[in-house]
Amino acid sequence: MSAVRYRPLHVGGCIAATQELRADGTMVLRSTEPLGPFPARLTDRLVQWATQVPDRCFAAKRHEGGEWRRISYAEMLQRVRAVGQALVDRGLGVERPVVILSDNDLEHLTLALGALWVGVPHVSISSAYSLVAQDYGKLRFILDKLQPGLVFAAQGGPFSRAIAAAVNPDVEIVVTQGAVEGRRVTPFASLLAAVPGPGGDAAHAAVGPDTIAKFMFTSGSTKHPKGVVITNRMWCSNQQMLLQCMAFLGDQPPVLVDWLPWNHTFGGNHNIGIVLYNGGTLYIDEGKPTPKGITETLRNLREITPTVYFNVPKGFEEIASAMGRDTALRDALFKGVQAFMCGGAGLSQAAWGAFDQLSEAAVGERPRLLAGLGMTETSPSCTFVVGTHAQAGHIGLPCPGVEVKLVPMGDKTEVRFRGPNVMPGYWREPELTAAAFDEEGFYRTGDAVTLWNPADFREGLRFDGRIAEDFKLSTGTFVSVGPLKAQVVSLGAPCVQDVVVAGINRDEIGALVFPRLDECRRLAGLDEHADAAQVLGHPAVLAFFQQLADTLWRAGTGSATRVARWHLMQEPPSIDRGEITDKGSINQRSVLTHRAALVEALYSGQGITVILPNQP
Repeated sequence: MSAVRYRPLHVGGCIAATQELRADGTMVLRSTEPLGPFPARLTDRLVQWATQVPDRCFAAKRHEGGEWRRISYAEMLQRVRAVGQALVDRGLGVERPVVILSDNDLEHLTLALGALWVGVPHVSISSAYSLVAQDYGKLRFILDKLQPGLVFAAQGGPFSRAIAAAVNPDVEIVVTQGAVEGRRVTPFASLLAAVPGPGGDAAHAAVGPDTIAKFMFTSGSTKHPKGVVITNRMWCSNQQMLLQCMAFLGDQPPVLVDWLPWNHTFGGNHNIGIVLYNGGTLYIDEGKPTPKGITETLRNLREITPTVYFNVPKGFEEIASAMGRDTALRDALFKGVQAFMCGGAGLSQAAWGAFDQLSEAAVGERPRLLAGLGMTETSPSCTFVVGTHAQAGHIGLPCPGVEVKLVPMGDKTEVRFRGPNVMPGYWREPELTAAAFDEEGFYRTGDAVTLWNPADFREGLRFDGRIAEDFKLSTGTFVSVGPLKAQVVSLGAPCVQDVVVAGINRDEIGALVFPRLDECRRLAGLDEHADAAQVLGHPAVLAFFQQLADTLWRAGTGSATRVARWHLMQEPPSIDRGEITDKGSINQRSVLTHRAALVEALYSGQGITVILPNQP
């Protein structure tokens, strides 16, 4: 048997660490590589590249689905200075920030960078809060918290209802095109027409490391979103950390083909930052990680080969499936991409293995699949694994400049972070801010980890779920939700989207399964018009989930790892109720709260279909 070959990759930063052990069982890990210097402002990189490589494409997006519309670094600097002047002329600032309602596009990027240039905080809000939500509750909450001075939407019409419901009448509305019923609008072109002057130059000169760059609102497990303050220091230091971990980013300008939404830290901090910090090119992908949405992503990947590719687990699964049928796409992607990284959630070992097999078939070696742990409050990356030993669940060692504190919390170990990339706090939430940090100034993540190898910390950390999701059965037996969910999703591929684990103060574990209806339709041989009830009641689908229930029961070692009853969810998770984020992450606590009656039915067996494992 020949040895496995991995693609050579220039990496560093997080490949070694020191360990501090304390008497109370706490452990602190630090990278052996110091954090290098970083600029005071992220826009300093825009000036650098506009000077050094003025004609290089900075960002591109297809114009109305056709040819790519490209903006060079020099052109973007001109646009940013003009927009920045327009914002200064309006008297915008921390107390009157910029709010962006619509999805990723070139005007969105220009406005965000223009605000960054003159020290006006901006916030990109999930478009789902305006276009999918029905009560606009989250949108109202965010706007009330911010009191914006300007609100932008690319298309006026689709956002009219949300603007009427949530935006104060005295707030200026800017649109790229279209109208907003009942409101005067300012064309985005008028911002671009502003002439940069002394006011804009002075505002730019006043921007420093601790100037607020943006607010990012978490979708987390609390009732209302929390506004994370992102400073220039946080953003720039984290980009330097990433460059030291992914040293190949400095060897050639990175090229990204990316759909990830800019209201989320993965797309809006991590990926935009990587392009700008390293003088790369961003191709804005209008695809989505769904059976229909992936078509546009595949079109773009056939035309533009990225040097590093980022996506969420479902996106990788869809792309792997497509590459299995399209060898030309497979060969082009694996020949050009230096590394892949999954964010938003962990990639299953099954999907990981599929990428290994496809790459070996294409180029005779495996790609580097990078992973780590990060969050909005840390802008985002704190730990990374870049070696060939990485597997699903592995989150590696600290990035340079980050201190990782491991604190025993009963049966779990919480991971906490301290460093220049960590937020100063939540906007206008002093109590939440105080509770977010421990006595040494480490950010309390609420995430649990374990050592990958208990005998050797140098092998890094393993993600062990959210502490707040874990619970005890009526017997006092502790249920670790994260690993159990990961096992269900992995073994249930491709038909399981996510699972919510129930059983607090009950005798046994129950599971509410959110299925992938498209995969279940395919399994059942039904067309796209078949509704959820037809699909989930089909004998082939029920047989699949019965086999899954039986497999997991046999694999379990006791009541804490065995799911005793299952229900397939026909109603998808609701964004209005906070059950799901726009990137597809399920909020376990919210689902259990809002579907308490369904949980009761799961345990009583009344009124719903319950799948019980065949117990030997």
